[in-house]
Amino acid sequence: MNNSSMSVVNEAQNPQTLIKTAIILAAGFGKRMRPLTATRPKPLVEVGGKPLIDHALSHLKESGIKHVIVNTHYMSDQLEAHLAHSAKDFDLQISREKEQPLETGGGIKQALPLVKEDLFLVISSDNFWLDGTANSIDLLTRHWDDNLMDALLLLVPLSHACCYSGQGDFHMNGTGQIKSRVEGRVAPFVFSGIQLMSKRFLDNTPDGPFRSKLIRDQAIARGRLYGLVHDGVWFDVSTPKAVKITDNILRRG
Repeated sequence: MNNSSMSVVNEAQNPQTLIKTAIILAAGFGKRMRPLTATRPKPLVEVGGKPLIDHALSHLKESGIKHVIVNTHYMSDQLEAHLAHSAKDFDLQISREKEQPLETGGGIKQALPLVKEDLFLVISSDNFWLDGTANSIDLLTRHWDDNLMDALLLLVPLSHACCYSGQGDFHMNGTGQIKSRVEGRVAPFVFSGIQLMSKRFLDNTPDGPFRSKLIRDQAIARGRLYGLVHDGVWFDVSTPKAVKITDNILRRG
């Protein structure tokens, strides 16, 4: 969806009043980030002078989102201790995955009882982004259409995905509907890890661990998965090499 092609929320309505809750996914082991994650969880790896999760919190604060849920598993005590100091501006709740990590889909599902509203934001803590001409979270909010969508993903053009080495994730048509990349082919858009979703996005899902790909595929089959193109800068910060590259780019301005 081109950022100017659809704006379904009344522009007179303040987007900051529409999204009240965000889930930050922060429970993974960060295996690709080793050795940096040998002594700390991945969300505490520093990029641009501060931990990744603090960058996410800064974006939430700018958008006026106060209620934040963070799922934890790997080195959870260390992450929760950090959040106790860095998230004082938020109504913070922890969704602990004690027995085993529930993966992205299962982690969101476990946190759902803590979400009061139907519509909420989900952010993966291993991404770093800078907004372009507008606040990306507010843009997602303004483009949400409850009649059409179960989830709205912020997408990055493959050619502009810094430190990303994959073949893309999605194709998108002129109305913003998206479909997954076909095996063996390149797709023009990469999922940023930032998305709006309705609770119904999690309908008919299993208990226990499952990946978000399961629910995305179900929404695609229903024709209810949409995308919005990010016009800022986005980094896939998933390896120590990517951390160095990102820091160097940020230093150069």
